[in-house]
Amino acid sequence: MDDSSEADNGKIIYDWSPPTGVIKQYWFHEQEISKNDMRKMFSCSKSKEYKGHKEKVHSVAWNCDGRRLASGSVDKTARVWIPHRGVSTELKGHTDSVDQLDWDPTHPDHLATASCDKTVRVWDQRSGKCTAVINTGGENINICWSPNGNHIAVGDKNDTINIIDTRTYSIAVTQKQSTEVNEITWNGANDLFFVTTGQGTVKIYEYPDIKLLQSLRGHNANCYCVEADPTSKYLAVGSADALVTLWDIKTGVCVRTFSELSWPVRTLSFSYDGQFIASASEDHFIDISHVESGDSLHHIDCSAAMNTVAWHPRDYYLAYAGDEVGPDGRHAGNLRIFSIKDQRSL
Repeated sequence: MDDSSEADNGKIIYDWSPPTGVIKQYWFHEQEISKNDMRKMFSCSKSKEYKGHKEKVHSVAWNCDGRRLASGSVDKTARVWIPHRGVSTELKGHTDSVDQLDWDPTHPDHLATASCDKTVRVWDQRSGKCTAVINTGGENINICWSPNGNHIAVGDKNDTINIIDTRTYSIAVTQKQSTEVNEITWNGANDLFFVTTGQGTVKIYEYPDIKLLQSLRGHNANCYCVEADPTSKYLAVGSADALVTLWDIKTGVCVRTFSELSWPVRTLSFSYDGQFIASASEDHFIDISHVESGDSLHHIDCSAAMNTVAWHPRDYYLAYAGDEVGPDGRHAGNLRIFSIKDQRSL
């Protein structure tokens, strides 16, 4: 399915609406907290390192109950971690880099991996076995699982998006995009599908009809990453212009920008309650900002560019990984988890 014929039917939105009623309340597990206490909590928190891969890690993702963390690497493997025990299970089968992975939002044990070997693999983490292999025809670089669990979307280097039916593990829809595609995702209601482009826009499609509704234009460079917040009120977009824009999904208006980073934004993630957004790039830090006020609260120092960040689905834990190099000059193949703890009673 070629979308070039419908490209002109989408309504282009270029709108900047400065926030007027900025919400400045801060919360920690549903209890109100001052901004200063929140900053102190972040500054006193630590990261723990996990090592297992032989090459750099491109992707991390938590499963739906938060008990497992998956990582995908250039070493052609994925790993499933039990973070509190520090152990992992290796998933082998791909013959090229595992560039991105995602869990089934409806089942804590099902994981999908996208690889440059032109396949998508589905795994059962309990056995560590691959349960399905889908040939896509292109070198896959991004993947996401629909909120209802029925479909997996995968994008490749040829700017083709394949929608896989998880009930048959067959490709149900193929759409060749007319522009560069960098990342894809659904909203929580499962009725909108977002596609970032190399033209500084995000295309919004009606789902499951795959009908173009509108394009959001808020960047002057490639859009690299996109995520809907847990309430589906906002859409965050990271771009090569080093900005993260925050969009009201209902109105299609850009309500806020985050400008702490100086390099192209590679990755971003909302906390489980939608209160914080983490973003990272080639800057040697991860920015954590307050979504409603736009305040930058904390920088997590890093020794290299970051490729991926992911907030835990139920708590204030942030997993991240990047291009860290070990003492031997090789990529460390590690990931880290930043844990935010309440220090007020200590």
